[in-house]
Amino acid sequence: MRTQVAIVGAGPSGLLLGALLTKAGIDNVIVEQRSAEYVLGRIRAGVLEQVTVDLLDEVGVGARMHAEGLPHDGFDLCFGGQRHRIDLHGLTGKRVMVYGQTEVTRDLMDAREASGRHTIYEADDVSVHDFDGTKPTVRYHQQGQSHTIECDFIAGCDGYHGVCRASVPKERITLHEKIYPFGWLGVLADVPPVSHELIYVNHDRGFALCSMRSRTRSRYYVQCSLADQVEQWSDDAFWNELRARLPADAAAQLIIGPSLEKSIAPLRSFVCEPMCFGRLLLAGDAAHIVPPTGAKGLNLAATDVGYLTQGLAAHYRGDASGVEHYSARCLRRIWRAERFSWWMTSLMHTFPANGSFDRKVQFAELDYLVNSEAASTALAENYVGLPL
Repeated sequence: MRTQVAIVGAGPSGLLLGALLTKAGIDNVIVEQRSAEYVLGRIRAGVLEQVTVDLLDEVGVGARMHAEGLPHDGFDLCFGGQRHRIDLHGLTGKRVMVYGQTEVTRDLMDAREASGRHTIYEADDVSVHDFDGTKPTVRYHQQGQSHTIECDFIAGCDGYHGVCRASVPKERITLHEKIYPFGWLGVLADVPPVSHELIYVNHDRGFALCSMRSRTRSRYYVQCSLADQVEQWSDDAFWNELRARLPADAAAQLIIGPSLEKSIAPLRSFVCEPMCFGRLLLAGDAAHIVPPTGAKGLNLAATDVGYLTQGLAAHYRGDASGVEHYSARCLRRIWRAERFSWWMTSLMHTFPANGSFDRKVQFAELDYLVNSEAASTALAENYVGLPL
């Protein structure tokens, strides 16, 4: 098989890249190790910046998002038992869209199928080769047969544990990583959200977040120990812990129900530099991870593939500089988002090793944040997404 761009990974970044390349007239094939059902079964984030909304609109998959998504003009910060609203739209003129990553993936899958573009699911032993030359290849096995895709470029959209970054010699990569000493216990439930906007909670018992996927489906999180196992947490134990961390007015409005999904996610910050290795270009979680506190993961991936599409389109017009500058353009934005996500995580969580001084400073910063328009504006500007 021959194509211009072989995309490894059929998550939202790979699918969005495929849609953008198709719109630009660039042929592409997507190779995915898992089944389509498995990819759709992943429970992920759901807060979209305007740049992500615009990219989804650009490739013609925004109709359901605009019909069913929830535009949010602000969110609440809670500490000391009090709620303080951050007016995103009032401070920046922008808003965010709450629309689950699963739904984004479904919309992109449906559009790709309708376009007739080739997506190969359940590909075994995927490997990438010869990306330092001008004729890279992607190889895989399926149903006992060996297959090779010849291409001009390989786009590594296969996540943190994927084969693309792992195929680059270690001496060519600089890795930056921070592991946080706690995780998030998350529950998805078919219950109305406790609030029409997100609530971020700093509490002595640990962080909590009240989010949603729709007007009838809620997503809640509580900070937990990395030693915890999901099996230790019954639904009742989770709801009781969440209620204990919420301000009294929110706790009184909390509606509970059986969990549809329950999981514990460790928190980490991670960046790979550079993101371009000859004709292998990394995007999304293959190149960077952010803690979910700042709602940046999917949005950074969308920006990556937007930049990558621009670079590849320039290449096929005879301008090699777009691909050459891809890594630097992405990393400038990535490090800004990493900083914001680290800051939000440091601000809102309890850290086991910290003492009373650190806790008092945390409260002082929160107090300053909600009482200073300049500080609130800086938070809002980062949350809705910095300009490209």
